[in-house]
Amino acid sequence: MEQGIQPKKLFFTSCLALIVTAMTFAIRAEIVTIWGADYQLTGKELGLIAGTAFWGFTLAQIFGGPLIDLIGMKRILTIAFIGHILGVIVTIFSASFWPLFLGTLLIGIANGAVEAACNPLVTTIYSNSKTKMLNRFHMWFPGGNVIGGLVAYFMVEELHLSWQLLMGLLLVPTLIYGIIFFSMKFPQTERVASGVSYKGMLKACVGPLFIFMVICMLLTASTELGTGQWINALLGQVGVPAILLLVFINGIMAIGRLFAGPVVHRLNPPGMLLLSAIIAALGLFWLSKADGYTTFAAAFVFAVGVCYFWPTMLGFVSEYIPQTGALGLNIMGGAGMLSVAIALPFMGAWYDQHKADALQQGAAQVAAELQAGRHTLQNVAVLPLILIVAFTFLFLAYRRKPRVVLSKEPLATELPQA
Repeated sequence: MEQGIQPKKLFFTSCLALIVTAMTFAIRAEIVTIWGADYQLTGKELGLIAGTAFWGFTLAQIFGGPLIDLIGMKRILTIAFIGHILGVIVTIFSASFWPLFLGTLLIGIANGAVEAACNPLVTTIYSNSKTKMLNRFHMWFPGGNVIGGLVAYFMVEELHLSWQLLMGLLLVPTLIYGIIFFSMKFPQTERVASGVSYKGMLKACVGPLFIFMVICMLLTASTELGTGQWINALLGQVGVPAILLLVFINGIMAIGRLFAGPVVHRLNPPGMLLLSAIIAALGLFWLSKADGYTTFAAAFVFAVGVCYFWPTMLGFVSEYIPQTGALGLNIMGGAGMLSVAIALPFMGAWYDQHKADALQQGAAQVAAELQAGRHTLQNVAVLPLILIVAFTFLFLAYRRKPRVVLSKEPLATELPQA
């Protein structure tokens, strides 16, 4: 191991940075409807603002991915720290569409920079158990959503405090992860340490398997994150607090990712992806029909379906096409967030249209919102149906193929077994 590097401390601080990233999603899911009411913004405008976080994420990954090996992971994380600080401050002082757009964009860039640096960091540290440890790392995305969602619920729904104060709380964990990262030494990425050339990385990133995985990432990310960002609007009239549904879904996802090791061992990444698509489709269709507390049962199925999508997509690329390096991981993450940025305004427009149709047919306001949310969920459920077909082919082709190993010696042993 290179002298001065503390792999496990790097891993745990990466998890803290991802918690901050996730909390921004949960808090925005709670307050986006408040912005609409306070500043007279339409569903489409709110979708554009929320989507900006994903555009910013994509920009950070597109530009950060090729730079990881050139300027290092530490400098990319410095960009993340600055973006989080500025984004939160701009958002707090916003009172109209464009300032909210800018603040959300800055936070999105910061979130993308966290993943741009931390995904290749985790695969470098744990090069012999990438999918498992990426799931362990990414458990803190739903975990952070649980933390952010609960804090948002009690501060806004129970204590009736301002959304500005809620946003301001993000500064505390941001300062902590920034101070720790600035004091630490970072390793070279696995691709550089293994001697794979930059040209070899670029060539791997235009291969047919990688392009196929990028296309699938567009659909998996929209299924998971698009639904999560619109959860308040889509399920706001089912008889239970929508923010608690978001917390519940993310809690199940965090537990699933924590115990990903045995699932990876039994199914392997292609099998995990196929099973996830089947369960996610069932969960979305059930969510579109459920009401009252049965919604939690439907949400449980949906959460089990989507919990392995993101980290296992990254894990598959890192294990079966490791020559793509940090660039490959960032293209995957950027594609995922880009798809959600595109999907969110569509979801907002679908919701507005279904609601308008219901009102025109004489439905009451509450009934119209319930119907609009259900129809929108049914539209989104088409995505995992497409994935079932795609992942069936992937599973049949790769169920028996071994992963490709670039580096035989990981920087750190695995964390204690869950």
